[in-house]
Amino acid sequence: MQLAFQKFHQKEIVMRKLIATIATIAGAAVAAGLLAAPAAQARAKLTPEQRLAKLLEGREAGKPESCISTYDSRELEVLDKTALVFGRGNTIYVNRPDNAKDIDSDDIMVTKTSTSQLCRLDIVTTVDRSGHFQTGFLNLGDFVPYKRTKRGN
Repeated sequence: MQLAFQKFHQKEIVMRKLIATIATIAGAAVAAGLLAAPAAQARAKLTPEQRLAKLLEGREAGKPESCISTYDSRELEVLDKTALVFGRGNTIYVNRPDNAKDIDSDDIMVTKTSTSQLCRLDIVTTVDRSGHFQTGFLNLGDFVPYKRTKRGN
């Protein structure tokens, strides 16, 4: 009986040490996550102007265009109170509406076109994402193309 009790007691000690080790590791992982999260958020939190500058890195501005194809406008990045960026790949188009201060990435952008182009002076209606009510409109300006520059020789 004494031998069985000793074996049980030894197993209990081993289990307690194992649980303590796991708790320590888990606590360290949580602490590391809590410390790393603010740093990652601070690093990722760029202003809309900084995000635009990052999108334009390695690109050269072309001559402003009054219209772009609706195909080119399918991909849209909304930069709050700054600009609308259309397209992906080698060429992106930046549009800074006259009333850029009203740009809000929380809104849905609704365009109504009668042609296959999105043009300067077209009006983009903004709609609340959750309530689906109209929140305003944007007066589009010129579309400035930014093409990737070729790498140096």
